Amino acid sequence: MKPLIAIIGRPNVGKSTLFNRLSDRKKAITIDQPGATRDRNYTEASWQGKAFDIVDTGGFEPVSTEKILMQMREQTRLAMEQSDLIIFLMDGKEGLAPADEEIAKLLRTFKKPVFYAVNKIDGDRHDNLAYEFYRLGIDRIYAISSEHGRGVDDLMDGVVAALPDAPPATCEEEEERIRIAVVGRPNVGKSSLINKILGYERTIVNPTPGTTRDAIDTPFEFRDRKYVLVDTAGIRRKSRISLTLEKYSVIEALRTLNRCDIALLLIDAEEGIAEQDAKIAGLVLDKGVACIIVVNKWDLLKKDNSTIGVYVNKIRDTLKFLQFAPIVFVSAVTGQRVTNIFDVIEETYAEFTKRIPTAELNEKVEAFVAENPPPMYRNRPNKIVYATQASVKPPTFIFFVREPKAIHFSYQRYLTNRIREGLGFGNVPIRLVFRLRHRDREK
Repeated sequence: MKPLIAIIGRPNVGKSTLFNRLSDRKKAITIDQPGATRDRNYTEASWQGKAFDIVDTGGFEPVSTEKILMQMREQTRLAMEQSDLIIFLMDGKEGLAPADEEIAKLLRTFKKPVFYAVNKIDGDRHDNLAYEFYRLGIDRIYAISSEHGRGVDDLMDGVVAALPDAPPATCEEEEERIRIAVVGRPNVGKSSLINKILGYERTIVNPTPGTTRDAIDTPFEFRDRKYVLVDTAGIRRKSRISLTLEKYSVIEALRTLNRCDIALLLIDAEEGIAEQDAKIAGLVLDKGVACIIVVNKWDLLKKDNSTIGVYVNKIRDTLKFLQFAPIVFVSAVTGQRVTNIFDVIEETYAEFTKRIPTAELNEKVEAFVAENPPPMYRNRPNKIVYATQASVKPPTFIFFVREPKAIHFSYQRYLTNRIREGLGFGNVPIRLVFRLRHRDREK
């Protein structure tokens, strides 16, 4: 395991800006609005050749009684307990606040290195703003500018020197993790499902729609298999996205699909399938990510022997383009059937990463074409002369034909269905690419 660094501090002191600078990519939401980061946000980083993980946290308000701020405080506490080293970030322009002093008292109870940094010291003329923070009784205060990078080098040189050495990686640690995105409309139970899977309050659960704003990555193991769960901000209809903050959240949620293998699309059993569910499902399909439809809050429905069958038919009828996606009925609150999701994940991932030998593929394709040849092109057969699997995630097949443009969509659908049935890709999206055969290409 790599060392873990937690960045903590009051709301809006620049934690996410520092997080982004250290991770070298725009992952956390950075906006001049207190409380933009509510959950813990993880990423990998390195400094001077030393690798570590960083966790960005929501603003820490030591004495607030507002529920959401109390939950953010608990999330920050958990990050502090899990970390090997803490960076306590304060705001130089606002000066030393009573909340900073309370946080400093709390940090003295932790038996781990703590680095105290005063942010927003953008130039030499602002250096004097950092002096009053020595009232905390700290030997070294780092004056930095997260936005411009000033002083960050000195801070991180000290940080990596204090980090424990990571143990050498074993073959088991290097095993590929299955990356799972949890997506859906706001308030359908995404964070509740993740908390139930992990067994603790990993993400904030609050009935207010849009509580999760950043995409949150959590590595974990289940049945000796390694996974990463990504909880994404609830995706709202464009007409209902009024705040700039929510726009940032939707963008990050969509980008999350680019770095995941499987999407768990959560649907509220009580509300049924909404138009927005179909739009989100379309986004998942466009990204080429494997999809598992998870119907949550199933315990709240009155059921009889036909309830599941009727619900499945309704899903299939509404999401016609996801006929292949497996469906699981769960209750994130009670835990009903939640572990069944992992059986489906394993089956789906096996298909998502499956490779078919070229000889076997061409033998099957020859049989499919014999049953239903492609339409003629200019009164001549538009023969498929060769096929190969180009890649996985999603499985992608290339067909070399006389005239690619003459392969009608209906025939592509025929081949897709036969490949699913005949080669064992029943649960995942597959892509077909038609190219000009080599001889005609040379001409």
